Amino acid sequence: MTTFGLDGISRRSRAVSRSISAENFTGVKSGGGRATEGTGAVAASRLGPGWKISPSIDIAAGETAVLADIDGPGTIRHLWCTTDPHRAWRGTLLRMYWEGEETPAVEVPLGDFFCNGWNTFSQVSSVPVAANPNGGFNAYWPMPFHRKARITLENLTAEKVTLYYQVDYELDEVGDDASYFHAQWRRSHPVPFGEVHTLLDGVTGAGSYVGTYMAWGVNSPGWWGEGELKFYLDGDDEFPTICGTGTEDYFGGAWNFDVPGQGYTAYTTPYLGLNQILRPDGLYGSQQRFGMYRWHVLDPIRFSEDLRVTVQSLGIGPGQGNGLPHRYRHTSDDIASTSLFYLDAPSSASLPATPDLLTLEVD
Repeated sequence: MTTFGLDGISRRSRAVSRSISAENFTGVKSGGGRATEGTGAVAASRLGPGWKISPSIDIAAGETAVLADIDGPGTIRHLWCTTDPHRAWRGTLLRMYWEGEETPAVEVPLGDFFCNGWNTFSQVSSVPVAANPNGGFNAYWPMPFHRKARITLENLTAEKVTLYYQVDYELDEVGDDASYFHAQWRRSHPVPFGEVHTLLDGVTGAGSYVGTYMAWGVNSPGWWGEGELKFYLDGDDEFPTICGTGTEDYFGGAWNFDVPGQGYTAYTTPYLGLNQILRPDGLYGSQQRFGMYRWHVLDPIRFSEDLRVTVQSLGIGPGQGNGLPHRYRHTSDDIASTSLFYLDAPSSASLPATPDLLTLEVD
């Protein structure tokens, strides 16, 4: 019998625990704390080996750092990282490769992967993702692999990025029915008037859709979140099998996230939240910006052939006159989405074009 949660901790296992960080680049047994040079060498110069000589790495402008290169079989259990500066959250690309594939299964801006897509810190207290003060990013999505796992971070900015990180994993057999973790990022800046923002398109194979994060910038006055999330499964064409009732409804909220007397109200729960509200400042930060997540952990969306996901950029306008109520109206908002799913293949032909720095830019 398979056990989950706290009950599973008491069960004996053949798995071997390992961890990769700047203090042990390969995760080898007894390999931690041996560094004699690194970003902390000067600060630890009077202490010697074993005393925080290599707590982080510097990634030069335009360079890509290999964070982990692991021989399987195994499962990555936890990722932790933090950067200096914070604006690197939208200036770096996190990639993950499975089984020696050249095409990444994950290609997402670092901040968006951890529900912080606006280069401004936001607390997240969910089960698979936690973002803690002040920029401590954690992810607990299980990432199984049979032969090989590789994680990299590319610095697209014009300045050095200092990265502290840790990859915790276990080495053990992986079942034949294990699927591969995938994540894709797309941005419509803005959504063309009258069209939809596509979160996923052209994903083929069998798998489970498990999560959405959206960084949503509002470009029109009034309420902006009437758009429906639609999931086109296994041959759906014009009409989807799963269709929500509105954006705030999909993220577990209601009535515009608007609590009377206090307006937009943030929340962060185990599986869904409106974790970030950036209000206009009357000067350069002129637009409302939001961060929202929903994890389909207890309600994964299963597909056996293909999957496409969209959201409408849709708001509410004033009444139509003659006593008629408000009306829905198209908007052209700035929507950046991160979609997470498991697939029966280590790479996907549906990966969108790699974004450049201007496409990622938020400030």
